[in-house]
Amino acid sequence: MEFVYRAFMIFLFGYLFLRFTGKKAISQMHSFDMLFILIIGNVISQPLQRDSVWQALLYTFMIVVFYKILMFISMNNKLRWILYESPTVLIRNGDIDRKGLRKVRLPVDELLAQLRVHGHTDTRNIALAAMEDNGQISVIPKSKYRAVQPGDLKVKVKKEFIPIPVIMDGQIIDHNLKYLQLDREWLLKRVKQKGTTVRDIILATITDSGTLHIDTNNPHNEDKGPYSYKPGEDN
Repeated sequence: MEFVYRAFMIFLFGYLFLRFTGKKAISQMHSFDMLFILIIGNVISQPLQRDSVWQALLYTFMIVVFYKILMFISMNNKLRWILYESPTVLIRNGDIDRKGLRKVRLPVDELLAQLRVHGHTDTRNIALAAMEDNGQISVIPKSKYRAVQPGDLKVKVKKEFIPIPVIMDGQIIDHNLKYLQLDREWLLKRVKQKGTTVRDIILATITDSGTLHIDTNNPHNEDKGPYSYKPGEDN
């Protein structure tokens, strides 16, 4: 029972401490997800410091059990609010919510940086910005500042097609060829027609029209004009 008690207390207080640090500290991860990774990494490394392999494995097993229990509880909507924090409003109708910023300890300049990441430069254009329970910031622009959608123009668009890779980093992806009901002989013939070799191909994909698109190690445009600018000192 000592193993159960100690593992439970470590997990419980670790979770509470992470919740206390705030959502910003655990950006892109939920509190108990990050806690699980931290504890598992520490517990498993114990045998490297002491001769206690079975004890470390037992503690690891108990931590996994508690993590699974928390994951199960999080699926229940009535109990979910215990484990997950509610979203914190940062901007509403173009006005910055200073109370929300103080709650998540987010400086204004960092908020502006996050808006730029989402492609927005002016807080007045934002209908709602909120920090979610995993620390990420979601941004919803006002209707007149959002991107135009095909539905706005009453334009019918064809179904989205994801190009299927058949060569990546000079290696043929056989299972994708099989899915497309193609073979290596067909692929090698098309590659040869393009005047290149499989080894020189970074990515080759089958498009929605059934054609083969190839991206090789040799860029098409080697001029030194302004459109070939590279950030840094590579120019």
